[in-house]
Amino acid sequence: MDYEKIRRAAALLLEGIGEDINREGLRDTPERIARMCGELFSGYEEKAQKHLSRTFQSDTGDMVVERDITFYSVCEHHLLPFFGKVHIGYVPDGKVVGLSKLARTVEVYARRAQLQEQLTSQVADAVMEGLCPRGVIVMIEAEHMCMTMRGVKKPGTTTVTYAARGVFEEDDGLRRTFMDMIR
Repeated sequence: MDYEKIRRAAALLLEGIGEDINREGLRDTPERIARMCGELFSGYEEKAQKHLSRTFQSDTGDMVVERDITFYSVCEHHLLPFFGKVHIGYVPDGKVVGLSKLARTVEVYARRAQLQEQLTSQVADAVMEGLCPRGVIVMIEAEHMCMTMRGVKKPGTTTVTYAARGVFEEDDGLRRTFMDMIR
């Protein structure tokens, strides 16, 4: 990440909206924004497979569900936050992963300039690649600040996306069971 470019861009933005970047309250703002970007966009520095590579042998073929994984991301269209919950279900095929690793996988992709639809697919594909389960399903429910604080201004509106892979694509009953489990 190029922190100097971010500092310069933040200063130009402040000047562009008519602010005095030398006034007391703003003097350190470009530096604060650069540090914030380092945190909010840290997903570019990480690979999801790092978290999904440590697995455990398991003879169960029953669905594993982790729900209500809180996430925060930034919309690539307006650079405004969107946030919500991710629900992940998978049917193991001989191996499982520690539950925190699913949440860490979500963070890898959420900490990038992102689209919710893309985030949903990236998480599903990463779990399929990393665990080779019989199937995976990912559902994300999120509120987008680009709809809340600008544009149409509709706070509380939720966007729901899901991606199904493997047995979840083929089995309506399995998808329904997942949906029942996350409600």
